[in-house]
Amino acid sequence: MARTAQDVTDAELAVLQLLWDRGRDTIRRLTDTLYPNGTGVHYATVQKLLERLEGKKYVKRNRNDWPHSFQPTVERADLIGHRLQMTADKLCAGSLAPLLTNLVKGSRLTAEERQSLRVLLDELDDEVSGKK
Repeated sequence: MARTAQDVTDAELAVLQLLWDRGRDTIRRLTDTLYPNGTGVHYATVQKLLERLEGKKYVKRNRNDWPHSFQPTVERADLIGHRLQMTADKLCAGSLAPLLTNLVKGSRLTAEERQSLRVLLDELDDEVSGKK
């Protein structure tokens, strides 16, 4: 059975975003980026955030490195999907259509972005109809 995805706090998300961009990093380098003039308290904060993310199975620690390094175990797109579905569950009785419609109508999409959405919808239609 698949594990239930857990949400992340904004602080945890800031750490995850750095790891997505870098692939892998140490507590010290993450702390130096998040808190350029940071202190030991900031280091401990990042350490605690990584421990929480590790507990949620969103990052893993490489204990073969010294200092230990961390890397994400969840893809950005997967977390986006999870958070969008959580929002749809809360606001739209689980349906993504009203949420996506609102996002598209409320955004100033470029012609390229609109075309990309059209292509995606066409691909999804092809998959459903078996034309793939």
